[in-house]
Amino acid sequence: MIRHIVCWKLAATDDATKSEHAAEIARQMNELPALIPEIRALQVGKNVLFPEVNWDVVLIADFDDADALERYSVHPEHQRVGKYIGEVREDRVAVDVEV
Repeated sequence: MIRHIVCWKLAATDDATKSEHAAEIARQMNELPALIPEIRALQVGKNVLFPEVNWDVVLIADFDDADALERYSVHPEHQRVGKYIGEVREDRVAVDVEV
């Protein structure tokens, strides 16, 4: 199994906008398991501590294997959500680990 972990640093500088963007990312990402069968598990969370040094939003998603992760990454629904995230993020970091 592959665990796909992504963190985003949001571009907004004010807390209200950051919270709004984080909530919208979570809402859109949480729709994906019903639309993309390759997703085995998915969690999205907004950072709650140390905002001056921590990233703003995290995604943790599980896939059967690297091929399933690749199918997810090119799926049109994932691409749609990724477009929104690209509009509101400043930076992104990801790690894929075997579990």
